[in-house]
Amino acid sequence: MSKIIKVGVIGAGAIAEDHCSGINQHPQARVVAAVDISTERLEVLKKQFSLERTYTDWKDALADKELDAVTIALPNYLHATVALSALHAGKHVLVEKPFAMNYKEALQVVKTAKKTGLVFMVGMNQRFGRHAQIVKALVEKGELGEIYHVKAYYRRRVGAPKFGTWFCRKDMSGGGAMMDIGVHVLDLALYLMDNWEPVTLLASVYTKFGNRKIGEGGWGKSERGKMIFDVDDFGTALLRFKNGATLQLDASWVLHQEAPTRHNVELFGTEAGATLEPPRVFKFAISGKRSITGYEIIEPQNVPVRYPGGSRFKNWIDAILGKDKPVCTPEQALVVQKILDAIYLSSTTGKEVRLK
Repeated sequence: MSKIIKVGVIGAGAIAEDHCSGINQHPQARVVAAVDISTERLEVLKKQFSLERTYTDWKDALADKELDAVTIALPNYLHATVALSALHAGKHVLVEKPFAMNYKEALQVVKTAKKTGLVFMVGMNQRFGRHAQIVKALVEKGELGEIYHVKAYYRRRVGAPKFGTWFCRKDMSGGGAMMDIGVHVLDLALYLMDNWEPVTLLASVYTKFGNRKIGEGGWGKSERGKMIFDVDDFGTALLRFKNGATLQLDASWVLHQEAPTRHNVELFGTEAGATLEPPRVFKFAISGKRSITGYEIIEPQNVPVRYPGGSRFKNWIDAILGKDKPVCTPEQALVVQKILDAIYLSSTTGKEVRLK
């Protein structure tokens, strides 16, 4: 009989259902336990996914010897702490973004994962989207040539998480829009470029709406507390890489713009350009003698993708079983965390930051 990976989901908030359903779709994995301080949320999850047991303290779950692995979907300030404890307890780990509150925390987790030999992965779900996989395949085939500039943005017009929750508190989240959704397109841009050597960064983050109680979108199941909003609702950054390439990054929860949401990664190469939403390629139409005859806008067809189901959980479970390697490596996750740290440092100092 094939081994079944028994998984515990730590955190029964808004993303927990995605964790449970995604893991349970794998033929060799099953969510058997969940953790949350809210017994009400736990009961809902237990009934929906027929969980064997629940815990209100994550330490009790890590002491459960039947659990092979855990996913972590807690407030950001707990990500590194719980990941470290889980690795020390012999559990494989998948943690929600952002990786940690800072690079120092993240590095400690990566070192521990390497020491234990357990599978650790930051669950960057955007890499597994079909459009992203199509463009990634085209980049790997060299169809864009040298990618020298990228524009990555995730801008909501009205979409801050529920006011009064941990998302809006810097001491619990580490940051606002840039940490919450900017990290998605930042990671995706680096992944598509396959460029992990940023050298300089200049950034600014702003708090213009949330502190005035404007722009709540209502995401999250966390309880409301005192109205504190001391994080960014918009951020922007310009990165330069070792090879001279550049990346322009924007992220907002609240911003005056025409569309309710603008979410895309646009790549500019020497042979062609591409966009994810929708997946299209732009390039000169060239005759057999290399003379330009016009311009083409191509919608790629029949491009084979590595993960047709688009599941980060399948990749993680397969890595645990030794059938695959994590698409998001710990080393790549550290680069993303280093950039996030630099964004807030640059905004605070008003100066360009050099990334070592």
